[in-house]
Amino acid sequence: MKAIRRFTVRTVLPAPIAALGDLATNLRWSWHQPTQDLFESLDPDLWAESEHDPIGFLGSVTREKMTALAEDPDVVERIAAAGEDLRQYLEDPRWYQTLGADSPRCIAYFSPEFGITEVLPQYSGGLGILAGDHLKAASDLGVPLIGVGLLYQSGYFKQSLSRDAWQQETYPVLDPDALPLTLLKEEDGSPAVVTLPLPNGRKLHAHVWRADVGRVPLLLLDSNVPTNDDGARAITDRLYGGGGDHRLQQELLLGMGGVKALRIFERLTGARAPEVFHTNEGHAGFLGIERIQELMSGEEPLSWDEALVAGRASTVFTTHTPVAAGIDRFDAAQIKFFFDAGLAPDVPTAKILELGRESYDGGDPSVFNMAVMGLRLAQRANGVAKLHGQVSRAMFSGLWPGFDHSEVPITSITNGVHVPTWIDPAVTTMADIMEPGSAAGGRWDLVFNVSDEEIWAVRRKLRGRLIEDVRRRVRAAWKKRGAADAELGWTDSVLDPDVLTIGFARRVPTYKRLTLMLRDPARLKRLLLDPEHPIQIVIAGKSHPADDAGKRMIQDLVRFTDDPEVRHRIAFLPNYDIAMARTLFPGCDVWLNNPLRPLEACGTSGMKAAINGSLNLSVLDGWWDEMYDGVNGWAIPTASDKASPHERDDVEAAALYDLIENQVAPRFYGAPNKVGGADSAGAAGPSSTAGTKGVPKHWISMIKHTLSHLGPAVSADRMLGDYVRELYTPAALSGRAVRTDDFRQARELAAWTKHVRTNWSQVHVEHIDSSGLSEVPQIGDRLHVNAYLNLGVLNPADVRVELAYGRVDESDELTDTHIAELEAVENLGNGRYLFDGTVSVDHSGAFGYTVRVMPQHEGLASKAELGLVVNAG
Repeated sequence: MKAIRRFTVRTVLPAPIAALGDLATNLRWSWHQPTQDLFESLDPDLWAESEHDPIGFLGSVTREKMTALAEDPDVVERIAAAGEDLRQYLEDPRWYQTLGADSPRCIAYFSPEFGITEVLPQYSGGLGILAGDHLKAASDLGVPLIGVGLLYQSGYFKQSLSRDAWQQETYPVLDPDALPLTLLKEEDGSPAVVTLPLPNGRKLHAHVWRADVGRVPLLLLDSNVPTNDDGARAITDRLYGGGGDHRLQQELLLGMGGVKALRIFERLTGARAPEVFHTNEGHAGFLGIERIQELMSGEEPLSWDEALVAGRASTVFTTHTPVAAGIDRFDAAQIKFFFDAGLAPDVPTAKILELGRESYDGGDPSVFNMAVMGLRLAQRANGVAKLHGQVSRAMFSGLWPGFDHSEVPITSITNGVHVPTWIDPAVTTMADIMEPGSAAGGRWDLVFNVSDEEIWAVRRKLRGRLIEDVRRRVRAAWKKRGAADAELGWTDSVLDPDVLTIGFARRVPTYKRLTLMLRDPARLKRLLLDPEHPIQIVIAGKSHPADDAGKRMIQDLVRFTDDPEVRHRIAFLPNYDIAMARTLFPGCDVWLNNPLRPLEACGTSGMKAAINGSLNLSVLDGWWDEMYDGVNGWAIPTASDKASPHERDDVEAAALYDLIENQVAPRFYGAPNKVGGADSAGAAGPSSTAGTKGVPKHWISMIKHTLSHLGPAVSADRMLGDYVRELYTPAALSGRAVRTDDFRQARELAAWTKHVRTNWSQVHVEHIDSSGLSEVPQIGDRLHVNAYLNLGVLNPADVRVELAYGRVDESDELTDTHIAELEAVENLGNGRYLFDGTVSVDHSGAFGYTVRVMPQHEGLASKAELGLVVNAG
């Protein structure tokens, strides 16, 4: 018989072991090995059966077993000690508490997905994993962060394969009561409710669930509540499900509903109001509209212009995509339809539409662009790697016309990974290199104290554990595809613990080129089956359900792995998730990444491999472009920009094969390289395998170098420190400044901005003259420049006048530019002023200069902020 209702009953814990409840519901256990070890010690078999889920584990313990545990003094003592350790972790000062009063008192971090643990499957890929790592690192460092997201009824999806290797998706419904969540409730015990108006008189209600990520509360809004109609209940059905109105309503609930949820949380818990709002990608951009609505409807209401200034000052926007296709864009009429329903009754809908309008060269004015709105609502913005920052500045340069791409006010903070989550305990016990909660990043250099033999033994142990997991998963995948046990004896010998193991796992959009390795199938086979230096490859990844091109790539790859000739050397693992990643990253010797450059914003999977002693083999894209140093792995050469897509893939695949055959594999086996000289170790002959003869000294030296140099560089602790110093603290200071004295600076800056914009067309450079150069200019000459400007009704204090000078190319473009500020020295009347300044000529060759004028105000975060500039000529 089938049940008509289903609910989860949580265990009542005896008082002596009640601390198990706190240990299970606080997600610190997901990265705190001692807590996991404690649960496992209580019942190893049940712990394995629960798939390492403390809530599920406690729910499976019998009453008799629970009573016996409560009566065991040793168990009670260990649980009490673990509970006290958690209490101290949550309450004791950490790195952030050593900072000064300038640091923000609270930061709200909005993201559409959070990848914290497989037990809470609210993530699809890199964006969510990064958000989860951001919260965990904030907890370890003591950063007062609050996460805000959505609770999806089915998470993302579970992936399996059909008999013909086509991706299939299933969406198992999650029961919030079975997850490490607590429902936010009013004082009378009723659920706290967030409400948004929808068109046609409908209402969207959402409950708020709280997850505790160490010290960081994470608020997740859930529309699956009885007071909603069927359409509203389904808004949070699945991550990135549906499109059109469905996606828009998810983003309205995340942004606007998320701010409302924060206010309820503050009221019910006494939590501090956030001083900084961080928008993690454009999906959450509507949070800015809700904050403007708050300011325009307060006791001392601000105007639209004033509220925009006040909201922007304390907002940070992070863009994660280097391609326009990765940005959510809606029809402007669709946005108007929803906001006309009263979502922000005091905010003019026309103003909202202007925020997202692509009103620049090459844009579509009928489209509402979520990233464009995010940038216009934030005074500070960043990409997620140095190269991605460059790409983003070029991509969004239309918002700042007249400025060079390098001056577009989008900085970069390179992503990092939460080391305690992703490093294997075997690596941490090998060398005490971790100091979680220290922005210094730990003592990774201690790896040099570990013998080569011990490192090699640990690497083989991790490889062997991965192989066990691969065999189990391959067998299970084949059974789901319809194979019988009698057909699957070969799965017991999939992969070899002594063979070079290459990993490739990520989402499967076409630009990540899952199948580049199949460009020459015969050559790949030769590499896999090489008698002296064989390789083996483990692959995983999900394609978006609507992405048939990605699904075809998976199908092509799986069909290759099905070949009996090579299936013992290459495997595709369905349903890539955090649990799989924890074995995959440590177990691979080499991590492969071959996206189309520069379409990988950051790509943190290679970071997770690196902190476990894996070497990267990657195109110079994302984080690898700035952190590859020639010793920590290999860079796959890229084709010329002039090459066709077909030629490009041919060139880059050939380069990949050559690197593996001639450098990577020989070095792993301790043999002389086929190209580029002998391995310095010479520990094993070319016919040996790594597990049977000696230790490849050169390979081990690369591992030590990778751990010591990349360990601190790729740590999320480093990333959070960068955010605090470079974005959060400046945003907090700006936010405080605009709010003081009843928003005096916000009102002044809004009025000044309107004045400048209205009269900017009057500003122009009338004339420039110079003196001081020799008849034949030479190094050391002093160039004196006079600039005659007409500022109209503006004053010299309203503008910054710059002399830009340096080398020039054949088209007279400045290429090595230096900037000097010119000073106002004379009022010539009628709005005309003389500015001057002097610079040294410091190099030979073609030299040039120009003058430009920009608005200047203490409330602006950058000289390009308003997008206004007048260039001479």
